Amino acid sequence: MRRPRAAAGVQATDLGAYQQAVRRVLTCDLITATRPRPGVLEQVLRWADEMTRDFRELLGYTLIADTRQVRLVRRLDRLDPTQGLMFARKGGRPFDQRRMAYLCLVLASFQRSRVEISLADLVRVFTPAANAIEGLGFDPTVSAHKAAVVDVLGWLVERGALRLSDGSLEAWARDSEHGDALYDIDHDICAVLFKPARPVQHLTSAAGLLDDPLSRVDGAVHPQAVAQRARRLLTELPVVYYDDVEPAIADLLRRPGLAEDLARFTGLVVERRAEGVMLADAGGVFTDRPFPGRGGAVNRTAGLLLAKIADLLEDPEQEPALIETPREADDHAALVARIDSGLPEAGVVRELAWTPPETEEPAAGPAGTAPLVERTRLETMVDELFEEFGAASFTSAWQHDPRGLLDAAVTFLAELSLVRPVPGGVLVRPAAVRYRNITLALADTAQLPLPAPAGGETS
Repeated sequence: MRRPRAAAGVQATDLGAYQQAVRRVLTCDLITATRPRPGVLEQVLRWADEMTRDFRELLGYTLIADTRQVRLVRRLDRLDPTQGLMFARKGGRPFDQRRMAYLCLVLASFQRSRVEISLADLVRVFTPAANAIEGLGFDPTVSAHKAAVVDVLGWLVERGALRLSDGSLEAWARDSEHGDALYDIDHDICAVLFKPARPVQHLTSAAGLLDDPLSRVDGAVHPQAVAQRARRLLTELPVVYYDDVEPAIADLLRRPGLAEDLARFTGLVVERRAEGVMLADAGGVFTDRPFPGRGGAVNRTAGLLLAKIADLLEDPEQEPALIETPREADDHAALVARIDSGLPEAGVVRELAWTPPETEEPAAGPAGTAPLVERTRLETMVDELFEEFGAASFTSAWQHDPRGLLDAAVTFLAELSLVRPVPGGVLVRPAAVRYRNITLALADTAQLPLPAPAGGETS
């Protein structure tokens, strides 16, 4: 099998510009003339042909690029709770289930024959569809329902799918009886925002949105499929632990070459340890979860907690218990089952229905172990931080809620694959030790962002 070479047609003097364009495509869900800012679309389109080939051969992704927009259509290998982070308004919280459902219903309500729509008309079309779904519904007199619609329309406006031409969304939110707004619809952008791997009406499981398991490629494990999946995991995850993936993928990632190809493609740096491999970004921008960095009290607390955990693990008088790390495959199966429990059965086209294959994916290697830090120790660590730096330094939102701040920090670290929550505490994952010396930089928020390497959390 021919091994694809990243940026094969790019001159050495242009490699930096090419890598910057690649990073833009990977970190921005949609690039237009104004998003993320003017000038970016032209910079990316310069490399459209080279990137289209590299994304297809290296990762199995499809790049949609024309003079108005650039959109990367990914192939998913696994579902991840953090994927909801992409559905958030600038500076806002990730979409909850209601907002996600409203977004799908709003997009479905746009008809190609219409180039504009008033908010009042949109609500009239949207409301029956929402009310037909048990547990969802839409009531304009319920402020939480209206707030969800406001967030959804704002999300679409930010991406250019809608353009406000008259009226005010805020006026409608204050008084839906008298306020209204008129939007122009960009159907091309709407179409690329929602491109599932299979029609959702044909799915009996959320697993149908994922790439085919390795064992089902041409009836066997295909080398190209293995290599592409390995590259996708390395690109999309903060860190790839060998114990979490199939032996064939772990073997490829251990060898020199595959990760280095991605480094040339993205401009990131390969970091290898005995337990796994990651792509590190010294600039701290190739991520949807910057760490360490200017992330507020939760980000800062997470870093300070890691430093205290490192001190605990390096203390010769302490011997934390080593616990077998739960398998990622089991976590993923549980997540798929939770999603599937809420899938409606009435709308599935049974004649075309996709069902999960009976053949299971190859199992990962033997489960590893990790040190356990008990919940009581974590609570003591947070209490020590509040005493050392003062409760007010953790902002008004958290200064009276150290336990809530601890929960938020642990969740954040888990999303970065640095700890693994388990009943009674957390398991410390190997990549966490790379942050053991960050206390001084995090102690004073004025010193952020850190001059030290800023992690490799890719999105």
